[in-house]
Amino acid sequence: MSKLKVVSEKSLTNNSRVVGLLAQLEKINTESTESDTARHVTSKILHLAQSQEKTRREMTAKGSTGMEVLLSTLENTKDLQTTLNILSILVELVSAGGGRRASFLVAKGGSQILLQLLMNASKESPPNEELMVQIHSILAKIGPKDKKFGVKARINGTLTITLNLVKQNLQNHRLVLPCLQLLRVYSANSVNSVSLGKNGVVELMFKIIGPFSKKNSGLMKVALDTLAALLKSKTNARRAVDRGYVQVLLTIYVDWHRHDNRHRNMLIRKGILQSLKSVTNIKLGRKAFIDANGMKILYNTSQECLAVRTLDPLVNTSSLIMRKCFPKNRLPLPTIKSSFHFQLPVIPVTGPVAQLYNLPPEVDDVVDESDDNDDIDLEAENETENEDDLDQNFKDYDLISKEPKPLVFEGKVRGPIVVPTAGEETSGNSGNLRKGVVMKANVSPKGDEDGKKRTFMDLAREDIKDNDRTLQQQLGDQNRTISSVHGLNNDIVKALDRITLQNIPSQTAPGFTAEMKKDYSLPLTVVTCAKACPHMTACGNVLFEGRTVQLGKLCCTGVETEDDEDTESTSSVEQASVEVSDGPTLHDSDLYIEIVKNTKSVPEYSEVAYPDYFGHIPPPFKEPILERPYGVQRTKIAQDIERLIHQSDIIDRVVYDLDNPNYTIPEEGDILKFNSKFESGNLRKVIQIRKNEYDLILNSDINSNHYHQWFYFEVSGMRPSIAYRFNIINCEKSNSQFNYGMQPLMYSVQEALNARPWWTRVGTDICYYKNHFSRSSVAAGGQKGKSYYTITFTVNFPHKDDVCYFAYHYPYTYSTLQMHLQKLESAHNPQQIYFRKDVLCETLSGNSCPLVTITAMPESNYYEHICQFRNRPYVFLSARVHPGETNASWVMKGTLEYLMSNNPTAQSLRECYIFKIVPMLNPDGVINGNHRCSLSGEDLNRQWQSPNPDLHPTIYHAKGLLQYLAAVKRLPLVYCDYHGHSRKKNVFMYGCSIKETVWHTSDNATSCDVVEDVGYRTLPKILSHIAPAFCMSSCSFVVEKSKESTARVVVWREIGVQRSYTMESTLCGCDQGKYKGLQIGTRELEEMGAKFCVGLLRLKRLTSPLEYNMPSSLLDFENDLIESSCKVTSPTTYVLDEDEPRFLEEVDYSAESNDELDIELAENAGDYEPSAQEEVLSDSESSRT
Repeated sequence: MSKLKVVSEKSLTNNSRVVGLLAQLEKINTESTESDTARHVTSKILHLAQSQEKTRREMTAKGSTGMEVLLSTLENTKDLQTTLNILSILVELVSAGGGRRASFLVAKGGSQILLQLLMNASKESPPNEELMVQIHSILAKIGPKDKKFGVKARINGTLTITLNLVKQNLQNHRLVLPCLQLLRVYSANSVNSVSLGKNGVVELMFKIIGPFSKKNSGLMKVALDTLAALLKSKTNARRAVDRGYVQVLLTIYVDWHRHDNRHRNMLIRKGILQSLKSVTNIKLGRKAFIDANGMKILYNTSQECLAVRTLDPLVNTSSLIMRKCFPKNRLPLPTIKSSFHFQLPVIPVTGPVAQLYNLPPEVDDVVDESDDNDDIDLEAENETENEDDLDQNFKDYDLISKEPKPLVFEGKVRGPIVVPTAGEETSGNSGNLRKGVVMKANVSPKGDEDGKKRTFMDLAREDIKDNDRTLQQQLGDQNRTISSVHGLNNDIVKALDRITLQNIPSQTAPGFTAEMKKDYSLPLTVVTCAKACPHMTACGNVLFEGRTVQLGKLCCTGVETEDDEDTESTSSVEQASVEVSDGPTLHDSDLYIEIVKNTKSVPEYSEVAYPDYFGHIPPPFKEPILERPYGVQRTKIAQDIERLIHQSDIIDRVVYDLDNPNYTIPEEGDILKFNSKFESGNLRKVIQIRKNEYDLILNSDINSNHYHQWFYFEVSGMRPSIAYRFNIINCEKSNSQFNYGMQPLMYSVQEALNARPWWTRVGTDICYYKNHFSRSSVAAGGQKGKSYYTITFTVNFPHKDDVCYFAYHYPYTYSTLQMHLQKLESAHNPQQIYFRKDVLCETLSGNSCPLVTITAMPESNYYEHICQFRNRPYVFLSARVHPGETNASWVMKGTLEYLMSNNPTAQSLRECYIFKIVPMLNPDGVINGNHRCSLSGEDLNRQWQSPNPDLHPTIYHAKGLLQYLAAVKRLPLVYCDYHGHSRKKNVFMYGCSIKETVWHTSDNATSCDVVEDVGYRTLPKILSHIAPAFCMSSCSFVVEKSKESTARVVVWREIGVQRSYTMESTLCGCDQGKYKGLQIGTRELEEMGAKFCVGLLRLKRLTSPLEYNMPSSLLDFENDLIESSCKVTSPTTYVLDEDEPRFLEEVDYSAESNDELDIELAENAGDYEPSAQEEVLSDSESSRT
């Protein structure tokens, strides 16, 4: 740039030829010399400008007065030829220089002078054609660069001048072309567009455009661009509809489609579609489009274009129009509230839950009364991620910059910290029978309880006194019995579909609630198979001691095995367990059944999903992130549009419905059968659309009317080698990692019985897009016109009549957690490891929320060893506050297993810290298949500021424990809440920093005087070096006000824990490091949990290097890697939008026209005839998926 400047200055100082001519012209202006001289000088300048780029550069260089001289001459001259010369010079300058020179001309006042010249020239009768062509050409090029151009044109009265010129010279294409170009620029201003419409501009455009013709294609293209711009005005669009122009546009489009065999006029065809897109922005336009059979016309023409890749822009625009005009459908539900109801002990006064309870019963909450594709549909969606991380518009949020302070208690602990008991569970439907199985009897959680209640103080005191008591003694009074693993008869196990639980039939009269003991043990149901199974032994074989087993579907259909020998001596199940046993396994199917009996769910589930019963081991192969096929979304949308065009092909049969327990399960052999009535299951309704295509609807969170994302359901009755398409049609987020290579998970029972008991990523043709089901304002937080989104995927099942399960992510149930904790408890060495499992509190439905304490036993009873034991710093960990983020539980499992392992590093870690762990903050949400909320219908991670002990007991007591630790001067060194992230890749952390928060809100970062210890960055930086899945560049330490009620911010701000984090794990996979290009699995998640522990040990070495002399061989990285990164040299990159780019394909994200960014008028207004090759290239690039 500096070199160019030097050249320019040198040219000017050397009095180059053009500079001399400009000086001469300036002299002529001041002396009012004869016009012949001015004509002669401007002619020479024009010649130089046309022939030399150097001349054009000099005239527009910084410091040059050439443009002012030309404009001054143009303003003052009365000579026509001089005026034409100067206009030609300006055209040369602007045409060759692109947008910068046009902006330069605008900055010098060119717009106003040229508009005034147009006014003056129009007063001549007749006006000079050449002059009008030149003025309109230059104005069309510079107008888009002038933000006030529309207003200036209206004030100067040039709108009607240009319009009248077109009306009077329709056959003069040389004059009409630049006039149309300028009309388009005028129309960018909505007021101008309406004004022009009143003067008949819409009708005028339809006199220019017409059926296929090889003549005047350039004029046709510009006229269509102008029309599309004009029709963005609702007034003009209504005028076009009233005059029947929608039908005319469709007719013209079909004509050009049929005759443009060589596709040389694609830009004209696209121009017609752009006009249709504009006119269908209004409801009347969409109705006219439907009435004119537009859906079928565009569908057929677009399908014919698919074979030619260069016609993709036509296909994409057609799809956009069809999706927009597709009538909005009602979600086929009686209510969007959850199918399950739980009566809260306290109803909130305000908020969404209060609104839900106050909604009159006669109100239809599925659709709005006026929701008939209102024009408000067309407003661009501005979705915000309701997570602890993502703010779409950062500057609109207030940020917290308050210094965190350790909690100070004044005389007494604030608020009660005694563990309360939950209120009575509401009575369920005692008459509800499911598949012949009697449901669990209603039980009150307030049974015969021990009078003694343990407080947080009791729990904390036990950590620092009575240290010589062994863990076995502590647990001796709990009398827990753990079932041993029984040998499983091979045939019976292979016949096992699912386990069914049942209460002993109650002898009490209906309506009478008997108070029962707090032992909810239930016997296994005795069910026999009615169908003869020649390959089965007698059904009296024992699966569980003293009980017979139900024989499910598989006993009747037979199980495909890989070894057909009848004399198989070792069951495939035993083989599988041998493969898994690379250490003490935490899975015990018998124990799981015993635990499930005590798990209380709102629907009173009586079934166990096979994957939860049998367990999951990571598959021995990598699962790469799925590569998205070209145009897959477009294809899926076309299939959706076919539902409207070919309605007779749609079956529309309900095959599963939680809202209607009396629905009949289809008996046909070729129809899939569904089920979600088990712990953590979520599937509300299934509708068969075509023979092998099903629409699936998810259940809302209980006491809520939204949060549809988590799914977990069973499918059976399939046939192999058939592609089944599943569409989950009531998703709410505007984007998903399903668009970036994530696949759903499937568990096959047949595969599990053949020694492959694992969840695998499956599905092809996966995409996520806005659909035609409308979301009511009740469900969209008061916003009207919102649509739901569809996750669609196609699956080929490997086995006939298999039983398969699908899930959003690797399921991890509450019962699984309890099983894992019991296994850890029974397997540890109490002489070495201090492990205690307490009940933090009871949940709303009466389930216990476990609190785990882990540290190392003191070396001896010597005073110094006891002191070291007592003075270990605390680390507080929590997880699974959001039930749908199951990956958080797998990370927590990795942490727990590592802490309980015999690894020497783990022993050092236990000797350094006392761990307080709440592995599942939202047991009720997990059990009942919620995605985000607890039974209170609220996001528990937004309740930390003021938790209600009746509605948010787990948060209330977790916060109370942290407050107690602060009160007794035992503030945790680290707090970390494990989460999952649905729209980003890798594992990363959110922390809290005043400096970085101020940095992001201050205009001048260097003026930030905040002094802050940067220790909050140490742990994430350590993890970035030792954990392959961790990504430091995705971390953020900015604190937004909208997140001030989250655990991370409250523990930092109120409790005073500087290292307070949220650790987010991807649901998809990694795009960096060792796992780049791979989807994440349970092995990687558990590894992350273990690496977090290693990071804590490294943190201890860095913060207390002299106090603990640990062997450096335990960690394999250098100090300087950490030390150099603990200095804040620049603010952390904070991701304001989705970290994935939006697809550029027009149809990918919205059914509305203005959800896509229109091409900048400023860039294209003057260039109406790009080469076909350029246009095709840009459009084909923009349509890639």
